[in-house]
Amino acid sequence: MVMQQKNIMMYDRSVFHLISDIFKEKDVSCILIGGFAVNHYRVTRQTLDIDFLITEEDFEKIFGLLAKEGYRKEFSHANFAHCKSGQIQFMDIDFMFVDKETLAKIKKESESLEIVDQRFRVPSLYHLIALKLHSIKNNPKLRLFKDMPDIIQLVRINKVPVTEKKFKDICLKYGTSDLYEKILEAAK
Repeated sequence: MVMQQKNIMMYDRSVFHLISDIFKEKDVSCILIGGFAVNHYRVTRQTLDIDFLITEEDFEKIFGLLAKEGYRKEFSHANFAHCKSGQIQFMDIDFMFVDKETLAKIKKESESLEIVDQRFRVPSLYHLIALKLHSIKNNPKLRLFKDMPDIIQLVRINKVPVTEKKFKDICLKYGTSDLYEKILEAAK
């Protein structure tokens, strides 16, 4: 089992270097979201893929290089693309599309994260929670049971003041009043 974990870590290392090199070569700005961002805020969560926030225009700039490395678009629509590698050592990569202004705003307040000697940006804690609330609001059947536990753990572990106006406003803007009430109940 230990040897298997070491191999997985070596594979993760190669995919993070690959992604970093592609982003640098195409001068693309992106934000690491999903499980790796959640882990950055001290919530331990397993993840099977890597998730990025990016503009659709920048995704189109990098996709050719991803394709050369064996990635293919397995699923895509107006706001999202799921890319799968033909090589077992490379994790799947999901790209969530946002406009330039949204990406710039999130990047401005983002934090630096190092993964296997590569630097990435992760959203601020409140932006990460807002992204998760937005996902739940727009696809509750698929996202509620995945993202709500993350939000609750992020709130608890990081001692987020859930009754303060700033947090409530985020919940109501990107989520719903029902989601906010669930967070309040869970934070007790």
